[in-house]
Amino acid sequence: MNIGEAAEAAGVSTKMIRHYEQIGLLPAAARTDSGYRQYGERDVSLLHFVRQSRRLGFSMDQIADLLGLWSNDRRTSREVKALAQGHLDALEEKMREIAEMQQTLKKLVGSCHGNDEPHCAILDELAVSSPEAPEPGAVGAKLVRKTGPKTHAQKASVREAPSVHADLMAWTRSIHAGPGHH
Repeated sequence: MNIGEAAEAAGVSTKMIRHYEQIGLLPAAARTDSGYRQYGERDVSLLHFVRQSRRLGFSMDQIADLLGLWSNDRRTSREVKALAQGHLDALEEKMREIAEMQQTLKKLVGSCHGNDEPHCAILDELAVSSPEAPEPGAVGAKLVRKTGPKTHAQKASVREAPSVHADLMAWTRSIHAGPGHH
């Protein structure tokens, strides 16, 4: 079957099939004499597997590991379970963090009068742990634009993201502690 037929049979887009081939999740397709990709039932099964794994939130690296286990007759179910359990643990942690953020946002939204006055308790609380408040009108002045390859500073800021996340979670917990516990 051609790429369109394989995509329809597996419930994915042709673009995703090409992407999966490019990153090595799907072996390169056989080609017809005229250069068109040809797929078989095994390819469609692999695409179903990847689609189902993505629906469960597995990363591409995890899916590659799962595919490796799926195709390995010497695998143990212990290996598969460990990978899935690790993903489940990460999802549960993310859900706890989201629940904390949701509670914090509810508290902040509840503290704001939402009227025509400029004062807003949300902004006050957000500024509590900020080193300095921006000048009026300066918000958005430092937007990062996509201008090409990332600079060393941009790459460093990406590496620091877990630290920023930890800071956000600590701040969220301080909001729950109540006034005076910041």
